[in-house]
Amino acid sequence: MNKFLLKALVFASVNIAVFADAQFRTRNRMDRLESFDQQKFSWGFYLNGNMLDYHIVLNPRYGMDGNANLVTSKPSYSFGAGLIAKLRINDHLDLRMEPGLQFGQRQIVFYTQPNDKYQAGTLTNPPFSPIGLAEKDTHREVKSTLVDVPVLLELHGNRWYNSRPYVAAGVNYIMNLQSNSDSTEDNLQGVFRSTTHNFAWSAELGIQFYFNKFKLTPAVRGTFFMNNEIVADNATTPPYWTAAMSTLQTRAVMFVLKFE
Repeated sequence: MNKFLLKALVFASVNIAVFADAQFRTRNRMDRLESFDQQKFSWGFYLNGNMLDYHIVLNPRYGMDGNANLVTSKPSYSFGAGLIAKLRINDHLDLRMEPGLQFGQRQIVFYTQPNDKYQAGTLTNPPFSPIGLAEKDTHREVKSTLVDVPVLLELHGNRWYNSRPYVAAGVNYIMNLQSNSDSTEDNLQGVFRSTTHNFAWSAELGIQFYFNKFKLTPAVRGTFFMNNEIVADNATTPPYWTAAMSTLQTRAVMFVLKFE
């Protein structure tokens, strides 16, 4: 999903919230779905727009030239969808599992030609013959298809008319289906590799709105990988790419619309 579709999602949610507020504040209003949250189990689905980016910690030798950073990343905007399974613990706590599929494409740019000065070899890299880095060598388009399985503990307040605020936090298992982790080729052949199996933590803030037939929840979620996603280039590859980074971790901000 591009920026236009992400803005459309936000715009639709704001309009629904304004309409809901107008409905909830009528003098003769009735509480809707009064027994919904008393169910032990409930189900639903969600749609989301996301912004994916990388948090990069550079190797001080190969990733920096004086005070200049030799590696940068550019975020992307995309979309995802998933299912909701909720277990009621008590009046203020729920346990949620929300497996979903997230799509994204990020760009990493390597301005690492200055590493030619290490061609004689170092303790961490053998000698190599410098190559002139063209744009196809310095730009990596990293496509990701992520199977995201978050388990979240939700803390919510009391209902106010037909709305209820909440916060949630938890951990995720995330499988990257386009990691290339098993490839024998590396950046020298134009293949960027990352880990397939990853773990993250998430935090979320939202408001639940109750209608006659369903519950709508607009929310904002942040997800941050805990493990290092780098799969190192082969030992004989010059230190232009993964050697320039010590740590690479995905971070995501999602705008979510849930329907239950």
